[in-house]
Amino acid sequence: MRVPDALKPLVVRAIHLVALTTRATTLGVRIAVFDREDRVLLVRHTYVPGWYFPGGGVDRGEAIMDAAIRELREETGLEASEEPQFFGFYHNVRQSRRDHVALFSLSAQDVPADALHPNAEIAEARFFALEELPADITDATSRRLEEIRQGTALNGIW
Repeated sequence: MRVPDALKPLVVRAIHLVALTTRATTLGVRIAVFDREDRVLLVRHTYVPGWYFPGGGVDRGEAIMDAAIRELREETGLEASEEPQFFGFYHNVRQSRRDHVALFSLSAQDVPADALHPNAEIAEARFFALEELPADITDATSRRLEEIRQGTALNGIW
């Protein structure tokens, strides 16, 4: 089901409102996944513009690495081929003063033919060469790629 463009801001607000009313601090995960050709996996959601790393919220009682692996599976159909490596922890001030994101990295991921299909949440998921990233990649995703691949300093702000 696609969310009409006019409703997308309301959907995002509703997601964050639920998170704020059920958790004092919100915690999310993102996972930067690279295939054997060193291309990066990005997803485009049905309810917000831009390309992102796969990810989402950490469920109550769930370990952050488990959340990253679960979100990768739910959003892309991929199973992590090895244990993801923790990369950094960020304050996501654009969402709220209480939102934080843990970033993981996974290299040399195998991609089965039955993965990367759209679903209710994900309009598109695919791998991009680092020199051919989509024009509407989010700023935060772009900055994280620079930190991971070029070794630029982590600034702590998502």
